[in-house]
Amino acid sequence: MKRLNWQILFASSLIVLSVIFYLIHYAIFRDVHHIFIYLIGDIAFVFLEVLLVTLIIHQLLSKRERRAMLKKLNMVIGAFFSEVGTVLLRYFSNFAHHADRIQNDLIITNDWSEKKFLEVKKGLRKHDLGVESRKGDLEDLRSFLLAKRNFLLGLLENPNLLEHDSFTNLLWAVFHLTEELAHRTAVSHLPDADYDHLSVDMKRVYGLLISEWLDYMKHLRTNYPYLFSLALRTNPFDPNASPEIKETP
Repeated sequence: MKRLNWQILFASSLIVLSVIFYLIHYAIFRDVHHIFIYLIGDIAFVFLEVLLVTLIIHQLLSKRERRAMLKKLNMVIGAFFSEVGTVLLRYFSNFAHHADRIQNDLIITNDWSEKKFLEVKKGLRKHDLGVESRKGDLEDLRSFLLAKRNFLLGLLENPNLLEHDSFTNLLWAVFHLTEELAHRTAVSHLPDADYDHLSVDMKRVYGLLISEWLDYMKHLRTNYPYLFSLALRTNPFDPNASPEIKETP
């Protein structure tokens, strides 16, 4: 209420000052016609000023700020895949029943266009990832995620994530899986209902992880070719991938 009263007082003061100066103008020049010509002209220009400042300039500045924020966010996403994401993709390939079905689709090359990335991402939605928590080494996955818990918490505290819903959803899914595993001390001897529940959580993470990984690889190809080169040589879906650069004959 105090803030509102201050705003009303300030607005009233401006109006009173404007009236005073118009009266001074009339007292000196005695020309009402001249006053109204400029008054109406100034009021008419206000609408154009709102259009220019609010709609056009504001939009341009917002886009520029958004691009800068997304650039920072992609640095966060890069840190995630470097520290957690790429390793998780390798882990989940051991839990997926049909990993070989999507493996060939995810062996990215330098020839991939933006259209190719979109087509592959769309096509993967039709695949049943078939993640089964009993199939791989669940204890090893648990140890890895618990070791990265503080790192994940640090990412979730980043305010820039509010601009990227899909990556935020991925982080929450990974963190939820981490918490589910953390609350089970012996994951090698669990009831069937627990294994089924973990399978659902893992499948959610795996699907989101692949989708975000494709977006990140597309970003690297467009903006950072040297990082893209390393990402290709460490592709978790390519069984022949090697960080060493092979000499061409």
